[in-house]
Amino acid sequence: MIRNYFKIALRNLLRNKVYGFINIVGLAMGIAAFLLILEYVSLEKSVNQFHTNLPEMYRVLCQNPQGENWPQIEPGWMNQTKDLPEIKGYSRFAEGIAQGIVKNDEKNISFREQQIGYAEGNFFDFFSFPLKSGNPESLANPSVVFLSESYAKKYFGNENPIGKTLGLHNQFGHKLYTVEGVYADMGENSDINFDMLFSLETLRNPANLNGNDWANLDNLDSQYINAFLLLDKNADFQALEKKLTKLRRSLQVEKDAIVFKIQPFSSTHLATSFSDPLQHTGNVKYIYMLAGIAFLILIIAWFNYINLSTANALKKANEVGVRKVIGATQANLIGQFLSESLLVNLLAFGLATFLVMLLQPFFNDLIGKNLSILTLSGSSVWIYGLCLLTTGSFLSGIYTASALSNFKPVDTLKGKITKTIKGVLLRKSLVVSQFSISIALILFTILIYAQLQYMQKQDLGMDINQLLVIQGPELGKDSSFKDRRNGFWNEVAKESYISDYSTSGSIPGKWYNFNTGGFTSAKSKAGDEQKSYAFAIVGDRYLKTYGIKIKTGRNFTPQECDVDWNNNSKVMLNERAVKELGFNSAEEAVRSKIKWDERYLEIIGVVKDYHHTGLQKTIDPIIFYPQNNGKYITIRLNSEKMQEKIASLEKLYKTFFPGNPFEYFFVDDNFNKQYLNEKQYSSLFTTASVWAIVIACLGLFGLATFTVESRTKEIGIRKVLGASVMNITGLLSKDFLILVGIALLISSPLAYYFMNKWLTDFAYRVEISWLIFVLAGTIAVLIALITISYQAIRAALMNPVKSLRTE
Repeated sequence: MIRNYFKIALRNLLRNKVYGFINIVGLAMGIAAFLLILEYVSLEKSVNQFHTNLPEMYRVLCQNPQGENWPQIEPGWMNQTKDLPEIKGYSRFAEGIAQGIVKNDEKNISFREQQIGYAEGNFFDFFSFPLKSGNPESLANPSVVFLSESYAKKYFGNENPIGKTLGLHNQFGHKLYTVEGVYADMGENSDINFDMLFSLETLRNPANLNGNDWANLDNLDSQYINAFLLLDKNADFQALEKKLTKLRRSLQVEKDAIVFKIQPFSSTHLATSFSDPLQHTGNVKYIYMLAGIAFLILIIAWFNYINLSTANALKKANEVGVRKVIGATQANLIGQFLSESLLVNLLAFGLATFLVMLLQPFFNDLIGKNLSILTLSGSSVWIYGLCLLTTGSFLSGIYTASALSNFKPVDTLKGKITKTIKGVLLRKSLVVSQFSISIALILFTILIYAQLQYMQKQDLGMDINQLLVIQGPELGKDSSFKDRRNGFWNEVAKESYISDYSTSGSIPGKWYNFNTGGFTSAKSKAGDEQKSYAFAIVGDRYLKTYGIKIKTGRNFTPQECDVDWNNNSKVMLNERAVKELGFNSAEEAVRSKIKWDERYLEIIGVVKDYHHTGLQKTIDPIIFYPQNNGKYITIRLNSEKMQEKIASLEKLYKTFFPGNPFEYFFVDDNFNKQYLNEKQYSSLFTTASVWAIVIACLGLFGLATFTVESRTKEIGIRKVLGASVMNITGLLSKDFLILVGIALLISSPLAYYFMNKWLTDFAYRVEISWLIFVLAGTIAVLIALITISYQAIRAALMNPVKSLRTE
């Protein structure tokens, strides 16, 4: 019996090739989009979930009175927690401060590394990163480094790296480290992702700090360490927060406004809810948004199937009537039509799998991840997704089968089925639903694009075009280094193609040197010392090179920048910092003094506000501190023969700083990287919108075909009575365009609400103009018109004699 059902189902598909093709391709596209987005959602949900002790692992955060929180704390606090019974253990690591040049002296190769850090000796026992070789306890010794597999090959090729040495040149000077372990690459399912891990214990020796006393492992002043706790299973982590904060206030009275927060490690990537105020490395809103898009595209595909299957009922009506008359039960008919549905879904799933493999490279480029269908294996997201696919396919199939099997024999044999109000209303409702979803996606695509363009074209308060940044040298910082550095700057100034240059420890788009508090003025109020300020170390040519304006006062002089760190007594502020320090105007601030802990600094100038970071956030209060910091060398070039000029600079750089890798980037390109997430989501929404529209149009094309077939005789009569091709085309198109108009009216207020919600994440944002809705509606109408016009014009051009002979 079942075999016969599938035989008949296959014959029906072959007999109705257009409907069969549209159903299979539409479902396949919906399933493929669902699976691709499910891969991304699955990866995001799996981040950090592989650690063995995950339920008992927590991250320590700091939080200020404004509710802002951050994961860097002072390193000495963990040493103060030994008497707290809830804490079974802790592990620390430092990101960012290790960055520098790593050199293999034996092979004479060196690279500037970013993804490196200092880690606690118990790092590989605390976290579940698999070691490939070496003893995990070795990391507890000073001057030890562990490498990822890929970096072991990068520096040592196929040689065994254990026991060999690497030199690290960074702010702590030059230090040799012995390789004692190799671990598997940490991968995309981990927020903790290092290519190299140097022993944190190395920094315990003051001789290894190169004068950077703030990095002392026992200090309670400088926040640079990430700390994770292993708690007792029965521990109340919220009660522990209060204990830690009480401890903080007892030892650091001046910082009593800062409190500790403890966050479950399992939720550090994605929040448990939209309202979770703690810091996260992922974005739960986007994950739910993408999951929603995947589901909506799937809904469109299922609606297509239901719509076309029920619309095509006329061709099966007589078959149903005859079968019922000769004794077929409703169960027989449901089995037959369900078999056809199952066959369509199986063929669609097979085609969808092929589409996923075909589109995987494109999708990976779109989101910047290395995913595959294997990403879903073993994931709970995959199980839920598969259940949803199966349930949805079954329900759409059972609905169609029930609708067809419920036909009355008398009505089916008279061909009245397709004329029922219920059937017409269902089809119209499904078309409206499909286009409502598609128009909403189009609206979001337009809005995201508009917001992205707004951020990229907004006046930043500076000129970042034609600015080249060279990473400053780290190797060879001996007694002759200062002379070589000054010599390089002098040679740069002589080049005719260079209009200006500057040195700094901070550049726009690359954050600041650090953030710190403790600043007060004579106008400050109680508690103002807790306010956080961005700290930017700059040279005397920084403002001129970047085209940043001074509002009042003056710039730093070369002499003021050419002194040691603790000998500076001058600062500049931006306008935002002036307000935060309580001054009524920039003029009042100039020549005033501010107190930084125990030091007094004179304000010599106020800089006009500019966007040092992306427009997602407001302008920070900035303290500019003078020093010839050589971390970044910014050069303004003219645009002609750019590669020749860069080659000339590289030759000059290597002459003065031999052994240092010549690495550069353009400021505008780097600044726009801050909008990478928005660009990715813009591309995702554009692709999803196109995908949804194509699926909806497939269904619309099928319905237009059905409409033409069911009204062939009417069209012939109208043509005989004098109707023109334009009249017939308009007649057939009108009903569909009305449905698209209704879809626009339904989707617009819903889309407006969610678009407003999305824009709240941006400090500077576009206004939602009515033109966006006009544009989205025009696009939807044009797409619908193009889709149905082929069938409408074809029907209008049909020979009326042939039309009247139908039926």
